[in-house]
Parts: sequence; structure tokens; C-alpha cells
Amino acid sequence: MPRILRIINRLNLGGPTFNASYLTRYLEPEYETLLVSGMKDDSEASSEFIPQRLGIQPRYVQHMQRALHPLKDFRAYRELRAIIREFKPDIVHTHAAKPGTVGRLAALHEHVPVVLHTFHGHVFHSYFGSAKTRLFIEIERYLAKRSSGIVAISPAQKQELTADFRITEPANTHVVPLGFDLDRFRTDTGAKRKAFRQQYGLREDDVAIGIVGRFVPVKNHRLFLEAFLRSWTHWRARHEREAHQPSHRQPAMAGNPDALVPDPRDPSEHAPRLVAFLIGDGESRPEIESACRSLNLPFADAADEQGHRPPEDAAVVLTSWIKDVDRAFAGLDIVALSSLNEGTPVSLIEALASAKPCVSTRVGGVEDVLPKAMHPYLTDKTDTEAFSDALTALADSRELRHALGAEGAKNVFERYGYQRLVADMDRLYKELLRG
Repeated sequence: MPRILRIINRLNLGGPTFNASYLTRYLEPEYETLLVSGMKDDSEASSEFIPQRLGIQPRYVQHMQRALHPLKDFRAYRELRAIIREFKPDIVHTHAAKPGTVGRLAALHEHVPVVLHTFHGHVFHSYFGSAKTRLFIEIERYLAKRSSGIVAISPAQKQELTADFRITEPANTHVVPLGFDLDRFRTDTGAKRKAFRQQYGLREDDVAIGIVGRFVPVKNHRLFLEAFLRSWTHWRARHEREAHQPSHRQPAMAGNPDALVPDPRDPSEHAPRLVAFLIGDGESRPEIESACRSLNLPFADAADEQGHRPPEDAAVVLTSWIKDVDRAFAGLDIVALSSLNEGTPVSLIEALASAKPCVSTRVGGVEDVLPKAMHPYLTDKTDTEAFSDALTALADSRELRHALGAEGAKNVFERYGYQRLVADMDRLYKELLRG
């Protein structure tokens, strides 16, 4: 039975944790896998519950952390070499940048037969200055030449790795898209939607736009907030005009025939709200709150686990992390992503599985994920006006939202289910072991 040492940067909420956990669990019994993880930042929510639900007990490398730290990184490298000598893997498979560096170096120096690395994203733009970025590119080129294979999680990412940044050769690069357990996003959706909207004080005709992810600069929340402000202003102005128009009233059909009853469409009875939900947390929270203040966007901090209901006038709601994110997706009407750089965006895959339309910046593997029907709602990563126009078009039309959501849900389970991920990786492992 081949042994796999799988090394992940940290157990935070995101695609790498899900994929490393599914591969560890569902490649059994054909492979024996040890999952090794670094330590998450204090500002990040833990995702230890993901491997634990699958019966996996990760092993932790205390000195492997997200931030660059030469001394700690060297100690992590030595820890990993000791684990390799103890476990004696046939394959070392690293996920994301930090384990991709220290893990591959440790595996190469311990002469592991197969050394494989998955790029879940990359740091070749929008993260660091030019000098540091150039250094990382040279490190990745060096390691790629000595790796048995490189895994890209989308065709667009393969293009970036092989042509745009020339990290590796096409022949050594294998496209294996992410895979998830998506069934929970299509079960009990009515009850989940009702629970989410009750918790946050939403009526059924209110439109909720959600952006799910870490609060870090690369996620570009400022663009989203500026675009949302424009859409929110348009929304309020339109419904204010409707509220001041003469009410449509119709005669009562029973009782007093001369009495008038409100038309259910009468906007004066209730003006529907447009609300943005920022689901996540991280180092950029102070900047996000400051942006809301500077834009005069009323916001509320409503931590999900405490069950706070935001005030009626809140245009932006910061929920912190929500573990049962399928409930959140059921309650939302539109899902947004405003990143400067992405690999394969997990939140958009989950949105498709939940039959929700998406508005996103056109970065990384976004175009590979979203169906062509949603491509008109992709914008340049600096185009606030176009992003806002896309949000407004979807917010204004329930029919359009439902049509695009149904289109997005058509093939997402076959394309991004964990069963496909496991089958693809099994074939690749066997190919590399034979080689």
C-alpha cells in the first residue's frame, strides 16, 4: 500500500483544508495517508472540525506558520524531515506556498520517490512588492524543476504557471480541479433560507448580497463596498420614487364593497431592502469598518454564534465566520467576489451548488468556474462602476437571478464533487509512481 504524506499550510476555512481532508479520507484503503498541518493565524477561524468530522487526526508542525520567518521556517523544515524519516512515504504531496517550499525541500533531501505540489493560488501578483515577488518566482522555478509534478487547480492557473510566469513546463503540470461535498448545499434549502433570514431580520422581498472569505487585502473588499454603495443608492432612490407614486388600490371583494384594501404590490406598505453580508474575518476588519464609515454605509457587527439581529437601517452586516455556510448561501440572493488574485474560488463553487447567481472580478480561475451565462457579470478588478452595474441588474430582477442560478447549478456537482477529485488524484498518483 503506497504511503502519502500530505502537508497543508494551516487548517483555516478554505479550499485547501477541504481538499486535503477529502483526499486523506477517501483515498483509503488504497493509500495510507498522514495529514500534516502548520499553525493558523490568530485572526483566522479554525477549520479543525473539517478533518475531525471525517475521522482524521492531523499532525501539527508547530514552527510552520503563514508569515515568513527564516528561523521558524528552518525549524519546520527539520521537523518535516524527521516526520518523513519516521513515516517513510512513497509520495509527499504539498498544498499551498509555505509547505510547498519547506515540505518539498525536506522531501527532496530525504529522497522521497514522488514529490508533488498543488498550487491552490499563487503569490506572483497583488500580495508583495516587486523584489519579494521576484524572489518567490525564482524559488518556485527551482522547486518545480525538482518536483515529480505540479498540480494546477484550473486551466487558467496552468496558463499562469506555464506561460505567464514560466514556473514550470506544461508537460509537468496536471490540471486537477478542486472537489467538495456539495450535497449539503441542495438539501433543506427552504428551511435554511428561512432560518438565515429570520436571524438577520430579512423579509422575503429583501435582497441579500453576500461575499464570503477572509478579510485580507487581496480579497479587495473596498471595491465591493464602493460598488455596493452605488447599487444601494440606486436601489433606495428607485424604491423611494415608487413609494411617493399614487398607491394602487383595489376595491374589497367582500364585506363593504366601497372599502379599499392595499394592493400587495403597494411599495408604501414596505420598501424592500438591499443588504450586503460580509461573511468572514481577518486582519483587514478595521480597514473594512473604516471604509463603511468613510462611505457613509451604515453597518452592523452581528457575530453569528451570538445570534445578534442587526438593526433595520444596516446596509452592511459583518457576520464573522459561519461554519454552516450552506445555511448562509440558502439565505442569500446574490454571491459576490471582488478579489485581486484567486486560484479557484470556493465561495463561487458553493454559490453554484446553492443555485445562486454570481458577480465577480475576472481573476484567476473564476471564468473556468462560472458558466458562460454569468460571464457578463465578470468585471475588471478595478472597475467599480461595472461591478455595481452587475449587482444592480441582478438585484432588480428576481427572474434573472433564478434563471442564472439554475444555469449555474446544472453541472457543478459533476465538475466539483469530491468523488471526481479523488478519482483524478488516484490516476495521477499511479502515473507518477509508475514513472
